[in-house]
Amino acid sequence: MRKYFGTDGIRGRANGVITPELALKVGQAAGLLFRRGHHRNRVVIGKDTRLSGYMIETAMVAGFTSVGMDVLLLGPMPTPAVAMLTRSMRADMGVMISASHNAYEDNGIKIFGPDGFKLSDDVERSIEELLDSDLARRLAGSKDLGRAKRIESVHARYIEFAKRTLPRRIDLEGMRVVVDCANGAAYKVAPETLWELGAEVVAIGVEPDGFNINRDVGSTSPDALVRKVRELRADVGIALDGDADRVLIVDEKGTPVDGDQLMAVVAKSWRDAGRLSQPGVVATIMSNLGLERYLGGLGLDLVRTAVGDRYVLEHMREHGFNLGGEQSGHIILSDYTTTGDGLLAALQLLAVVKQSGKPVSEVCHCFEPLPQILKNVRYRSGQPLQNEGVVTVIEAARERLGNAGRLVIRPSGTEPVIRVMAEGDDRDLVTEVVNDVVEALTKAAA
Repeated sequence: MRKYFGTDGIRGRANGVITPELALKVGQAAGLLFRRGHHRNRVVIGKDTRLSGYMIETAMVAGFTSVGMDVLLLGPMPTPAVAMLTRSMRADMGVMISASHNAYEDNGIKIFGPDGFKLSDDVERSIEELLDSDLARRLAGSKDLGRAKRIESVHARYIEFAKRTLPRRIDLEGMRVVVDCANGAAYKVAPETLWELGAEVVAIGVEPDGFNINRDVGSTSPDALVRKVRELRADVGIALDGDADRVLIVDEKGTPVDGDQLMAVVAKSWRDAGRLSQPGVVATIMSNLGLERYLGGLGLDLVRTAVGDRYVLEHMREHGFNLGGEQSGHIILSDYTTTGDGLLAALQLLAVVKQSGKPVSEVCHCFEPLPQILKNVRYRSGQPLQNEGVVTVIEAARERLGNAGRLVIRPSGTEPVIRVMAEGDDRDLVTEVVNDVVEALTKAAA
């Protein structure tokens, strides 16, 4: 068990869990761990558009400079852009200040190593040990303090990087694209990238005010995008989340398309082009069984990991896969990036649409998803999953599903929520099983 880090960095209520004191200490602890060699060590820091980002950014700058690290401030930038810039700017580490798809009241700290990859569990444990140590004894001397400065050219660098991921001679001329940036980190770079590639762009969710990130917009709230796509008769809608590492597509009919279908599109395209480094795709236990069956028909495997794009990426690196992701829309294209990138995933889809000449609804309907029900149970404290009554209900539910379906129950790594998911060919049975487990958990959590 880790004290501070969850499945995607450190996350919690701003000025509740994520305080200036904690942010300063994280900067000090991570800075001490990544100070290596005799050069001027440096860290790049990006953030999304939450009001609390100013507070956390300033505290982390104090932490890093106090242990002798120079700081390069990027301002609002997508998480994948921070990962990319960590490598291209030859930084010793990178930090993204974001709570991703959460509401503005939350915030978080994601850390990347010099290679642009998220930290391993072991490295995060090392940081936690330093956090609980006497950091004051390890501060830099007065002449060795770090410096901080803002970098102004980073938006253009990421836009050019994103554009180069499209196949040669492919542009978006003639396409009407609605992009929803969730009032988040990509509110500048995503619309401009699509426009520079030739698309007619209508942008929503591009007026951040510190409070409206993910509020009724973005990949977790696609209704606004659906309405706009239908209103404008657009060819496609693209919804990013607050830090733009995930994407949800809306086809020309206004129907949302999840990450499973998007992975299926890219997998077939890359297989046909001979671009898959391994005959398969890495996804999580939450991906639909329909995706697994579809890939099997293409001669490809679906390898499942624990929930979290970091675990998908770890398996990809260890076993040589270059395509993976999550149903939620974290799509990892490791030929280009070291983490999920919503914009790059959308561009891969648009390339297939342009090359095929088919509408998005046809391109993205690769398989019929099996009935899948997902419900969340929020709890305040304790361990409801260890309740004897809950255990009994879960065992009975698994027996009822047998070999005709799957039941996945897991606590969220980012909030006090237990997620209950079941899928199978019989929708009524799947619904009953989920409701039984949710009812038992709700009673145990009361």
